[in-house]
Amino acid sequence: MSALAISAERRSDAALLIEGYASVFGVEDLSGDVVRAGAFSGAARNHPLPMLLQHRSGSIIGQWVRVLEDGRGLFVRGLINEKSAACLVRNGLDGLSIGFRPRVWTVRPGGGRLLSKIDLVEVSLVADPMLPSARFKVVSGSVQ
Repeated sequence: MSALAISAERRSDAALLIEGYASVFGVEDLSGDVVRAGAFSGAARNHPLPMLLQHRSGSIIGQWVRVLEDGRGLFVRGLINEKSAACLVRNGLDGLSIGFRPRVWTVRPGGGRLLSKIDLVEVSLVADPMLPSARFKVVSGSVQ
C-alpha cells in the first residue's frame, strides 16, 4: 500500500459498506485511456472525497472512508447512506468510475491518453464504468 491514503471513521449502523477498485493500472478503458501506477500519489486532500451517483454533482450518496493506491490500482472502501442508492446496489449496480483532472499525460499512438499524474476529484457509483473491471462488492450492511 502506498502514499495515497484517505481515511474517515464516521460510520452509521444503517450504512452499506462497499469496496473495490475504482481504477486498475495498465488497463485500457473504453475511451483508450490507461492509468499508470503512481498516478494518484499526492492526490490526498484534507477534505473527504465525494461519493457520487453517476458523476452527478450534488448527489452525494455516502462517504469514502478509505482511498488508497496499491500495486493493482485505486482501492476504495465506502459507506452508502442514501436509501435509493442502496436499492440500486441491491438490484445490481456495481460499477465505479473516477472523476479526475489529468495533470501529466501523453497521447497514446492508438488513441486515448497514458495518464501519469491525476488530481482525483470524486469517485462515483455507476451503471456502466469506462473501465469495465472497475467494480465494487458489498462487504457488510443491509440494503433493505
